[in-house]
Amino acid sequence: MEYPKIGLALGSGGARGLAHIGVIKVLEEEGIPIHMIAGSSMGALVGTFYAAGHNVEYLIKISQAFRRKYFLDFTLPKLGLISGNKIKEFIRIFTHNKNIEDLKLPVAIIATDVHTGEKVVFRKGPIAERLRASISIPGIFVPETVEGRMLFDGGVSDRVPVSVVREMGADIVIAVDVAGLKTNATISTIYDVIFQSIDIMQKELVTSRELQADVMIRPDVEMYNAYSFAQASEIIEKGEVEARKALDRIRKVIEERKESRN
Repeated sequence: MEYPKIGLALGSGGARGLAHIGVIKVLEEEGIPIHMIAGSSMGALVGTFYAAGHNVEYLIKISQAFRRKYFLDFTLPKLGLISGNKIKEFIRIFTHNKNIEDLKLPVAIIATDVHTGEKVVFRKGPIAERLRASISIPGIFVPETVEGRMLFDGGVSDRVPVSVVREMGADIVIAVDVAGLKTNATISTIYDVIFQSIDIMQKELVTSRELQADVMIRPDVEMYNAYSFAQASEIIEKGEVEARKALDRIRKVIEERKESRN
């Protein structure tokens, strides 16, 4: 019997998106296959690195070594505080300068057109510039220009890209939402202001995504800042914990899809 095609929709959330690694780790350990991935912002980064052939243990090592000093290249604040050249080179190295269509799994990278607000879905072309566009948090990173379009964070137009995974041909969509409004948060830097603003704007946007997904996983990462990369191990573990809680639901959906094909 043909196994139903399972797609992951990995959401935006800055450092909180490292929880995606924990989710993938559990799915692998439990023998639940991943046939395709769509991601916004950090979800796109984790999903693409995984599809590039990096195993979970290697992704964990990368995340633990990930520090702001390695990818922050400050610029005069005209369109953003960070030029993004360092992170683009980081992406290029770890994806071996490949195109999206060269990856081991079908991947869709979500970005947003700065001028029109339109969601832009990349399934082909150079990974580095397309990922750089997807992670371009408004006000933090200078937008990336791709094929004549100025683009920024995919999470602005589609925080958890469930519909994109459906369009890719998934029979089952497992969505992972790692964003969350941190109430009573300490606001002491410009980063806090920007990230909190984004979380507030996106708070209600994901409700419909939960209805569209077969399984929605929400790791408990609200206590972390979107730039809390120093807590990588803890955040990854949060992803593992919630993924294990979701295993019964995932297996039930898989069995239902199998039976419906008989």
